[in-house]
Amino acid sequence: MCGICGFNWNDKTLAKAMAAQITHRGPDQEGIFCCDEMSLAFRRLSIIDLSENGSQPMTNEDDSIYLVFNGEIYNFQELRDDLLQKGHRFKSKTDSEVILHAYEEYGVECINRLRGMFAFALYDRPRKKLLLARDRIGIKPLYYTFIGGRLLFASEIKSILQDPQVERTVNYQALYDYLGFEFVPAPETMFAGINKLPAGHYLVFENGNVAVQQYWDLNFQPAGPLPSFEEAVEQLRQHLDTAVKSHLISDVPLGVFLSGGLDSSCLVALMRRHISGPLKTFTIGYKDKSYSELDYAEIVARHCETDHQVLMLDALNADYVEKTLWHLDEPMTDLSTVPLYLLCKQAREHVTVCLSGEGADESFAGYDRFKASRMDRYFSLIPAPIRRQVIGKMIGMLPDQPQKKGAINMLKRFVEGANLDPEGKHLRWQYFLNKTLENRLFQQSFKDQISMDPFRLIHELNRRCNATDQVNREIYLDMRFMMTDSVLMKVDRMSMASSLEIRVPLLDHVLVEFLAGLPGSWKLNGMTTKYIFRKAIKGLLPDSIVNRGKQGYSLPVKHLLRGELKQYMIERLHDSKVLRATMDQAYMDQLIEEHCSGRQNHNHVLWALLNVAIWHDRFFSN
Repeated sequence: MCGICGFNWNDKTLAKAMAAQITHRGPDQEGIFCCDEMSLAFRRLSIIDLSENGSQPMTNEDDSIYLVFNGEIYNFQELRDDLLQKGHRFKSKTDSEVILHAYEEYGVECINRLRGMFAFALYDRPRKKLLLARDRIGIKPLYYTFIGGRLLFASEIKSILQDPQVERTVNYQALYDYLGFEFVPAPETMFAGINKLPAGHYLVFENGNVAVQQYWDLNFQPAGPLPSFEEAVEQLRQHLDTAVKSHLISDVPLGVFLSGGLDSSCLVALMRRHISGPLKTFTIGYKDKSYSELDYAEIVARHCETDHQVLMLDALNADYVEKTLWHLDEPMTDLSTVPLYLLCKQAREHVTVCLSGEGADESFAGYDRFKASRMDRYFSLIPAPIRRQVIGKMIGMLPDQPQKKGAINMLKRFVEGANLDPEGKHLRWQYFLNKTLENRLFQQSFKDQISMDPFRLIHELNRRCNATDQVNREIYLDMRFMMTDSVLMKVDRMSMASSLEIRVPLLDHVLVEFLAGLPGSWKLNGMTTKYIFRKAIKGLLPDSIVNRGKQGYSLPVKHLLRGELKQYMIERLHDSKVLRATMDQAYMDQLIEEHCSGRQNHNHVLWALLNVAIWHDRFFSN
């Protein structure tokens, strides 16, 4: 795991400055390559082949091709054997060098042969051609800007900002999208003119032109005859075991995050099959039981005989919030960001690599929003005036419950989502603006500059999806819209902040493609989420784990904003230049008062605004 950056001219000073901004991604080695028409820079976190032979930028035999690479290629040994038979010569045992020789052999098509998580830049010097590529799922990030013939790219935005000619301008459309979805959807970022390279895409820079091309998408049409359910369960077991086993290759200590949920527990059990010695597991806990899964994590730790460590979070230091925003580069309101940052810091004291269970909720239909969509089929049969004017108002008057979940909290969220535009499909259950907020919170000058269709991006994705059943169409939206720029961006940033590599076996693209070919009813069966997943791991874990519902870990933000972070929030929101320029201050104060008094729960919008204020102050203060 590493950090990469570069640009299309020769400037060693700038290359070193860009690399210095991402030292946390790779503390073990710095590498710079500069020629008349290209500069590449690299920071290395040594995982495989710890020798100097693994240093980057890496070149082929005749120094005609240069590579900087971030990620892991899990099938590199098979690719290496095949390339050796074709006459290629290797000087290291790294997966990085396999990419170089695969490009020599197959050109751009080499990307389709890689199985893993990756973002890389490959410069073909004789052709003066730069190839940037990002893995299919979007596990590893890659950003770029191309203005006035100047191309810069990097693993993190802060690296690109080291070029003084890159203007820092707030992207108002991205700000609007962020406040609704709580992340900035690709290809935009919160910085105007700086883009994300979307997952499953590559970029070619040649002859002064940039071309972005998609090379992979999630296909829901089965490749062959559909197996029986029992056959699919057995095939799934094999895919899970193969994915986890392939992710264990490492020349440094390795552990696993264990929340006590189904996904991480499955990883621990499968790792135990292949690791006979000590296995380190790491868990977060809270005193508030509704936010904590400690008991379940301890059941799994005992069952799999792991070396289990618990990080208890009682109070939250505002400094941690600010540190996470600096590492994120742009606001992202996932309430588990700070806990994950602290968990990664603790894990890094013991290991360099951790496995984590991200991706299963998306590919197996594990979120509550899948159930909400199914319930809405019946709720929508009630006439709209009764739903909105009678039921909606009655539910809205109910008091907020202090726990994370609860019947009232979930009912209120369901009714709020049901009142949003059905064109938003599945993702309206994960959207946190509404017409009242939009009309009263945003200044008119802000609204005049943006499109206020929150689901315009969803419409395009719905057209691209080739799934025929509703559950699989919703899985597509989660996988290709929500997950990459929210969950996976958070995981990459918070782990790399501590120079920790996180691997996500449940997002192995072969496993993901297999699941896409199965009917949605095998994933959401009635109101049972992850149905086929539960069947596949039955017997691997105690029934109390296999049969439990989703909880997840996150900060008790609504309590923090009413308590220890209250004054900090008020001061930050009042002092923010960007919020004063875009938001109605009187209405923002009303939201603060209603939340702090306990009359309403506005934690999502207030936490999102607080993140914007901190981000803007950090990146625009000068």
